[in-house]
Amino acid sequence: MSESANRDSRLRPLGVTLSVAFVCALLVSVVAVTLRPTQKANIEAERIAQLELVLEALSAIGRAQSIENLEARIVKLESGVFDDSIDPARFDAERAASKPTSSAAIPGELDLAGLKRRAMHAQVYLVRAADKRIDLIILPVSGRGYQSTLRAWLVLDGDTRTVRALKFYQHGETPGVGARIEDPDWEAQWRDLPAYDDDGVLRIGVRVQAGGGTGLHASYQVDSISGATRTSQGVHGMLRFWLGEFGFGPFLQRLREEQL
Repeated sequence: MSESANRDSRLRPLGVTLSVAFVCALLVSVVAVTLRPTQKANIEAERIAQLELVLEALSAIGRAQSIENLEARIVKLESGVFDDSIDPARFDAERAASKPTSSAAIPGELDLAGLKRRAMHAQVYLVRAADKRIDLIILPVSGRGYQSTLRAWLVLDGDTRTVRALKFYQHGETPGVGARIEDPDWEAQWRDLPAYDDDGVLRIGVRVQAGGGTGLHASYQVDSISGATRTSQGVHGMLRFWLGEFGFGPFLQRLREEQL
């Protein structure tokens, strides 16, 4: 066999491989473009389903709202400022948190929620009063529980210091035990609970022992769930993280300063 024939026989498999790779890449691109509207619709549908739960919670505390009244904004967590370059309807928080380019590693001493990483941005919702001042602030919070990642909406008063509601929309905790974080009686303990003391120090949390409300900061805490210590600790760490300096702390501080 000639040298030319040998060279052709070696190049032929390479040509076939490159051709197959090109066709596959082209198909992937076409599918991605084709499915983009469906993916966007799915994100929006999930967002609305989650918000319906928080609207239910607002109705329970006499602050009924409609989705149309919720002002969706994207916040840069590091600085606490709004980022209008990102469309809230397209923002996928879980995906952002999973990508190194759109998330940040959480320092170990600050990772009270056990997340390891958090997205650089977060989507928040505001409810404004007739005079345009902020009446309610709705924050997405998450953290590790006993068996799963806990995801909830935390509703703060416009003063940024008082909890109006805490509503879980996703978790995989043990039925009848840790899953009692959805129990209306337990949720009611968060209603009108101060998160910070008069000096602005974060105090909110879950007491280690249910009914043991005699400590110095008892008025800022709720009873833990009997038999679900790990889940209760998860909720405690979740709130301490997201209201702290590596969570929504800078954003809430900015709102306080603007409303002075």
